[in-house]
Amino acid sequence: MMNDSIPSLAGRMPVMALLDNIRSVWNVGSMFRTADAVNLGGLYLCGMTATPPRPDIEKTALGATRTVPWDYWADPVAAARHLRERGIPLIALEQTPDANPWDSCDFPFPHCFIVGHEVRGVSAELLELTDRVVEIPMAGMKQSLNVAVSFGILAFEIRRRYLRSTGADRT
Repeated sequence: MMNDSIPSLAGRMPVMALLDNIRSVWNVGSMFRTADAVNLGGLYLCGMTATPPRPDIEKTALGATRTVPWDYWADPVAAARHLRERGIPLIALEQTPDANPWDSCDFPFPHCFIVGHEVRGVSAELLELTDRVVEIPMAGMKQSLNVAVSFGILAFEIRRRYLRSTGADRT
């Protein structure tokens, strides 16, 4: 668990994620597991987002709640402002008219990416604080992916770019 500060990124990828009012505990657990898989710096669980310890989170997290630093903030906007005050760029994963395709954007290191509520998405207040909005373009009939799936796609792309930037890319 993190304190009310940026987690120590020693040995971790210098990227955090802010989960804005994620309603499904299984999505939260899945995001913990993905965060562990990419060695994410930490998670900011905000608003209604469930927090460990909970057996229903562990069903999908499979222990990652004990390996990924996390902190809970009742107010997602306060968490975002906290990060901005510390110079951490904020990047929202959301479908907006101004969003750019995720695969054509630069991701600075460190940064924090934001994912939002399964129905309402990232709140308007958070979007106003972001430095950039990215989206995963959809080619089929459906207009979006599950938030945990989107989180995973972006997290692994960011990991790939981070490894490339450090010369540790294994591809």
